[in-house]
Amino acid sequence: MKNRVLAGAVALVSSLVLGGCGYLPSGGSGETTVDIWLMKDSVSPEFLDAFTTSYESEHPSVKLKFTVQEWGGIGPKVLKALKEDEAPDVIEVGNTQVAQYAETGGLRNLTLESMRDLGSEDWIPGLAEPGSIDGVQYGIPWYAANRVVIYNKDLFAQAGIDAPPETREEWIEVSEQLDTGGNQGMYLAGQNWYVLAGFIWDEGGELAEENGGDWQGALDSPKALRGMKFYQRLQALGDGPRDADEEQPPQTDVFARGNVAQIISTPGSAALIEQKNPELKGKLGYFPIPGKTADVPGSVFTGGSELIVPENAGDRSAGIGVVKALAGEKWQTELARAMSYVPNKPELAEAVVGEEGTAAMAKGATRGRATPNSAQWAKVEAENPIKPYMTAVLQGGDPAEEAATASERISSLLAGTGGAD
Repeated sequence: MKNRVLAGAVALVSSLVLGGCGYLPSGGSGETTVDIWLMKDSVSPEFLDAFTTSYESEHPSVKLKFTVQEWGGIGPKVLKALKEDEAPDVIEVGNTQVAQYAETGGLRNLTLESMRDLGSEDWIPGLAEPGSIDGVQYGIPWYAANRVVIYNKDLFAQAGIDAPPETREEWIEVSEQLDTGGNQGMYLAGQNWYVLAGFIWDEGGELAEENGGDWQGALDSPKALRGMKFYQRLQALGDGPRDADEEQPPQTDVFARGNVAQIISTPGSAALIEQKNPELKGKLGYFPIPGKTADVPGSVFTGGSELIVPENAGDRSAGIGVVKALAGEKWQTELARAMSYVPNKPELAEAVVGEEGTAAMAKGATRGRATPNSAQWAKVEAENPIKPYMTAVLQGGDPAEEAATASERISSLLAGTGGAD
């Protein structure tokens, strides 16, 4: 889901959080009011003011009404809205949530109405793919964030490393050099399954695969097992816990101690690290997760948001107009600059040139992917059999056997027979 992967990115703009449960720009009433739900922390008040002023001046008969929603409990709230006689005109949703909402039949097909004008062929895959269900575009990509490698420049210099690695094998070699003298070459928790997903995708594997309309877990494929093997190699070059994820303890806290050379996180985590240890300010660097070859970065999980239009919206046409503006080049560029997000097209990433962390994130986004596009995937994440699978392997379990067990559980959950709500 979007909220975790963006947690670091949001830290960059935490002082600009939208307050309260609703935001309605000042001004007189208009002939049409477009009701828009946005998620907390997605944009700053300054960005929203600028967009509102510009849009309303260009569309004098339209007034924009924004309501800020919390991520907690948003799923049931959106599902309820999609069943009501008059739903909001536009709703921001996490990119991995689109399939669940599309399954209700309550979303507007935006394929013909929006995609041609917005240049959909250029959207980053980690947003475009989850917004499309069976060839129908229900979610319009808005913005994204993904993980990069954050590194301690001083530790790299002390080890005689003058440039970040460009391939996965170089990455292992560099991390081995750094993993000495009381320093950790790479702090990687044992249950960071989003990172594992990228390694699996690099090998041509999948978390789950669809066959004839049925989804099945795929962690036990030879390709997916190769991804887990690389994870093992990297995870061993530090003291990350094998039985916990990156939040237990927070990896930013561990990195802030000064003896960790690298972590894998969103660029915004740097602000948290510097808050914990001001001596590291200006000493942090960033590079995209390396791929198998130097010419292609590693695959990454893309977290982000899509804009959907309910079928029973009060004014669908006006809502689609707002979506086109927010997802268009002008406001994508402004959003990237204001919030340090990855825009929905790689060509617009030049808006964040000069911001090392965001630029590295944008480069990695070209190889972004999302979780399997199943309406039942939320059940998999709720229970998450991938985490205990990873721990079991890192603690010496047979990878093939443990992967088969986890894949079977994933298949059950995706089939709706797993007992998870």
